[in-house]
Amino acid sequence: MATATSIVRSPAALLPAKVTVSDHKPTPTVQFSRFPSKRSCFTALLSSLHDNNNDDDNNNNNVISHPKPLSSSQLFNSVSNGSRLRVAYQGVRGAYSEAAAEKAYPNCEAVPCDQFDSAFQAVEKWLVDRAVLPIENSLGGSIHRNYDLLLRHSLHIVGEVKLAVQHCLLANHGVQLEDLSRVLSHPQALAQCENTLTKIGLSREAVDDTALAAKHVALHKLKDTGAVASSSAAKIYGLNILAQDIQDDCDNVTRFLILAREPIIPGIQNPFKTSIVFSLEEGPGVLFKALAVFALRQINLTKIESRPLRNQPLRAADDNNGSKYFDYLFYVDFEASMAEERAQNALRHLKEFATFLRVLGSYPVDTTMM
Repeated sequence: MATATSIVRSPAALLPAKVTVSDHKPTPTVQFSRFPSKRSCFTALLSSLHDNNNDDDNNNNNVISHPKPLSSSQLFNSVSNGSRLRVAYQGVRGAYSEAAAEKAYPNCEAVPCDQFDSAFQAVEKWLVDRAVLPIENSLGGSIHRNYDLLLRHSLHIVGEVKLAVQHCLLANHGVQLEDLSRVLSHPQALAQCENTLTKIGLSREAVDDTALAAKHVALHKLKDTGAVASSSAAKIYGLNILAQDIQDDCDNVTRFLILAREPIIPGIQNPFKTSIVFSLEEGPGVLFKALAVFALRQINLTKIESRPLRNQPLRAADDNNGSKYFDYLFYVDFEASMAEERAQNALRHLKEFATFLRVLGSYPVDTTMM
């Protein structure tokens, strides 16, 4: 199995190094004593960028109820006012990701981003303090895109949030259930409500986000189309809730990761979880040996996910048959803090035969549920 060092930086230690800032300087919202002389320059730069916005953007500065999601090309147009912790999420207002951000940080300023990658970049460019992004769902499985982005970017996992997902069927006021012929929502939400929607007899159309579906139905005043979204989206966009809890399985939970520029100091007083990614050489029993380093130390694994090595998915086998095999990265979550000696020993043992190893974060376990 080919190494992962061809596409990512090989870490020098088990714990991830601190993120360094190169071209991008901190916003005034971050207390940052290391660069006192550069703050005024950065503020002036941001002011000049802001002044170059068109009149429509300036007129929209007073509208705070429905902020436009940040895109990769607009990241420098948003500056924190320093009043609250800024937390990025993917989607528009009313998305489940916004609810997860507010659960993690109840007094935060939730900042919508149009794509997952935009949320990562917003943290890296000091436009927000944290990002809260989904990583897996109890029914739909893993969000593979965010696993790939964890490796591509240099952010650290500093926490997790588990959110119970409760889908509602929404429509404009005056529209009855029998008036609907189709429903819009995110593909996973539609799949999670498949039995209910089939019984009602609605055709399904996928969009990028549950809250975006609700916003579209409200904005265009559709009479024959509903949306599967949250009750919060119904309030925000002025829609009527025709049916609540329409998911096929009541145990519908999404787990979100909290990402930051700097790692937290792991503790041992409360339950901690550690997330790592590694790659291995090809060979019989190699993965067994990798997982055995945890079993030997009574460390419980809560998640294992394999993803193809993007730039080198295939490699020829060391034989004369011309056969090829897939190269993979393995993402593993285990129940232990990096402050514990057994966790340190396990990773030291794993590093003996892993071709690549990176600690994504060691963080407190979310033991609460909404």
